Amino acid sequence: MRILDWQIGDVRVTLIPETIATGLTARTFFPDFDEGAFAAELPWLAPDHYDRASDRIRLSVHSWLVRTGKQTILIDTCCGNAKPRPGFPDFDMLDTPWLDRLKAAGVSPEQIDIVMCTHLHSDHVGWNTVSRDGRWVPTFPNAKYVMSKQDYHLWCAPGASAFRRMVHEDSVLPVMQAGQAVLIEDGYDGADRLTVVPAPGHTPGHFRLDLDAGERGAVFAADALHNPVQVPLWRWSASSCDDPVRSRQTRFELLSHCAETGTLMLPAHFAAPHAAIVRRKGERFELDWRPAPG
Repeated sequence: MRILDWQIGDVRVTLIPETIATGLTARTFFPDFDEGAFAAELPWLAPDHYDRASDRIRLSVHSWLVRTGKQTILIDTCCGNAKPRPGFPDFDMLDTPWLDRLKAAGVSPEQIDIVMCTHLHSDHVGWNTVSRDGRWVPTFPNAKYVMSKQDYHLWCAPGASAFRRMVHEDSVLPVMQAGQAVLIEDGYDGADRLTVVPAPGHTPGHFRLDLDAGERGAVFAADALHNPVQVPLWRWSASSCDDPVRSRQTRFELLSHCAETGTLMLPAHFAAPHAAIVRRKGERFELDWRPAPG
């Protein structure tokens, strides 16, 4: 898997890949699935983002590394290695060279200043920690880990599902115990060039990150959308969304913003070419792909 770079103004953005998830059919992934509407998008959707033979949605799991010159910031940390994720074979007990890929991009764990956890699902917090001497400890010893206070308290609440408690205990709680967590409610002003924008629906505290890099910025969209088909079919929320109606509204707001401003959209799960400009045609949105140069 390739490490890819985009130069956005004077900010260097690097994709650090972990894996490709192919565990769900289109019908399972999208509760509002409509055969005719989906078929109309297949000429451009397959094979990069959908596999016809298996009827499986293809999702890239990757992190975004942002180097502004003042700070080195990591956005989301994928699944992590050796994390038990029963019921999720794409994420369960992985053994990937993600950390080696980060180092190959020129950054050691000690050089990360901030980790932005856009939400606390297992495929966004896994490399928050690594196993050392039988304990889960923060991977990035000098970093502040920024996460939603609302999501944090939901994940550790007595009524949280066993799966969420598992993720909390191996990938979030050790960061809190180390004194490295920063729980936010109304934004965060400690990340150079990045603005936290609430984007609820997928989870209650889910947020996107808007990058100010001069004439053209970027939006790290996180899980406001998962697969490119959700650009033209923006009304379709994923089965993993806590509030599908709010997620739909958030997605429309995101796509409208990107289309109006010409901002580069960088989602958390789009497979290659990963990044795109959004164009609006009436009530429909379309993608103008922007592959990494070189």
